Amino acid sequence: MFYVYVLVSLSRNYIYVGLTNNLQRRIGDHNYGYNKTTKPYRPFRVLITEQFNSRMEARVREKYLKSGVGKEFLKALLAKQNW
Repeated sequence: MFYVYVLVSLSRNYIYVGLTNNLQRRIGDHNYGYNKTTKPYRPFRVLITEQFNSRMEARVREKYLKSGVGKEFLKALLAKQNW
């Protein structure tokens, strides 16, 4: 199984989209500061997780969420949830 996940920084205006085959470990890596890219934006909260059978399917979804249209979708979802 592969997962696409979206994290929202609680300290800054930052949304991170990623792909993994071990969701719990990966989210922990981000929150503990093991990822150089996301370390300055800690702590994170999970906005979305989606499960896929293949890496290729997950990658297609990840690319969409990282696109301009995908980011707008995520911002609208975030606004709707009042974070």
